[in-house]
Amino acid sequence: MERFFELEIAYIVIGIFFLVVTAIVTTRDFMPKSAFKKGMSGVFAIFAIMISIHYFITTKRMNGVKEIFNEGKTIICENKMRRTISQSVLISKELGWKLDGDYFKNPDFVRDFHTARCVDYSPIAPKDKKDTKQNDK
Repeated sequence: MERFFELEIAYIVIGIFFLVVTAIVTTRDFMPKSAFKKGMSGVFAIFAIMISIHYFITTKRMNGVKEIFNEGKTIICENKMRRTISQSVLISKELGWKLDGDYFKNPDFVRDFHTARCVDYSPIAPKDKKDTKQNDK
């Protein structure tokens, strides 16, 4: 449950905000009497479904990233502290990174990187000239 709140607290707060707005709007005099019940249940259901799907997708990606890292492959994580063209950091065991729970840690870096902010790294390689010529024919 701790991981759920760690990953989804921002979306939960947004959902609560929309529930408050829905409650205010649906209790106005010009709204039908059933609007509050329908509005609140509808908004709650939509946010509950969206947050659940987001949590499932995020945890699935996190487990995939951990598996890839433990196989010795390279992953890429976003670095929000560094606002330059290259905002990403390559992470692998070869570069001195270690996995501690859901965080990648390296003594050479000031901050840790959460597995939720990482994806598999697939470098873009140029096509061979042979492949290009064969495809042109």
